[in-house]
This record gives sequence, structure tokens and C-alpha cells, in this order.
Amino acid sequence: MQFLARECSALYDSDTLRRGSQSAPYHSVMLTADEQAIETGVPAHSEAKPTAQVLRRFRVVFNAVRSHFQQVERQVGLGGAQVWALSVVRDQPGIGMGGVARCMDIHQSTASNLVKSLLRRGMISLTRSPLDRRNVHLHILPDGLAVLDQVSGPFEGILPLALARLPNDTLQRLDQDLGELIALLKADEQAGGIPLAEL
Repeated sequence: MQFLARECSALYDSDTLRRGSQSAPYHSVMLTADEQAIETGVPAHSEAKPTAQVLRRFRVVFNAVRSHFQQVERQVGLGGAQVWALSVVRDQPGIGMGGVARCMDIHQSTASNLVKSLLRRGMISLTRSPLDRRNVHLHILPDGLAVLDQVSGPFEGILPLALARLPNDTLQRLDQDLGELIALLKADEQAGGIPLAEL
């Protein structure tokens, strides 16, 4: 009886190994989920955790914004914020420094720095009001127009354009959700006055 038991056991082991070799390599049974994912190229977890999924979406958004501004800079040698300010001056001849800041929703000091850089490059002109020297009027020059002609747009960047296309209820929900995230980050909300291209 012991002899028959040993023979049956040997036959069973042999058949199991034979069938296993036909279906898949034996070593794959011993691999961890992560190791199998590396070998097969299939993620160990098909369903990403909510945190990872949201983080991935932020990366996609940031990469799209950055890629757009990098493309603009390669085209004309100016930063995205400078191009946007230049387009504002073109669209509103005689606009003042405060007007540029309001149109771009940025700090006036930031707008002033953008305007100064465009003045140094000879792309806009500045005249002061005879009644109040503190008030200035900005106009675009031919060199500035030539720059804008080379940019495919949108001048303000792709994110403001995309946000403008969202329904109001979506924007309100997004604003509320991002507000909660900003509170958890304990982030400085003053940074909201800095153009994305300058970050």
C-alpha cells in the first residue's frame, strides 16, 4: 500500500508539473503582484485610488499649461505673461497700469513689471497724462504687433480659455472644492495674483 501511495503521488506531481509548464512558466506563480506587473506591463491594481487619480489629473493640467507657455516662449522669445499683457495693450489702446492688472487679474506690481519689460523691448509706448503724471497710457508698437502675429494663441493661456467654457455650476463646484484644498495646504492666497506663466 505504501508503494502504491508513493507511485500515485509521483504520477500526480509529474502531471501537475507537465500541465503547469504548458499553461504558464512555473516561476510566475511565485511572483508578487508588483513583479508580475513589471513583467506583463499591466498595473497591479486596475482601479487607481481616488487620491492618486486626482493627483494624476493635476499633473495633466499642469503639464498642459506649462507646455503651452513653453511653446509660446520658443516661438517669440517672450514669457506667456508678457505676451498676454502685450495683447491686452493692443486690444485696449491707452489702457493704464491698473487696467492691465485688472484685465489679467494680477497684482498691480506684477503688471508694472510686465509693462516695464515690454517698454525695454520697444514693444509698447508709455505716455503720461498732462493732468496727473501718475496716470499713464499704453499703446502697442509695430514690434509688439509683429510678436503677436507669431503667436498661435490663446494669448491668456489655455487654462483660462478652458475654464470659460465650463458651465457655471461646474465652476462654482470647482471653486468650492479647490477652496477646501487650499485651506488644507495652508497656502498663501496672495499667490493668486501671480500669472501662471510666472510660477
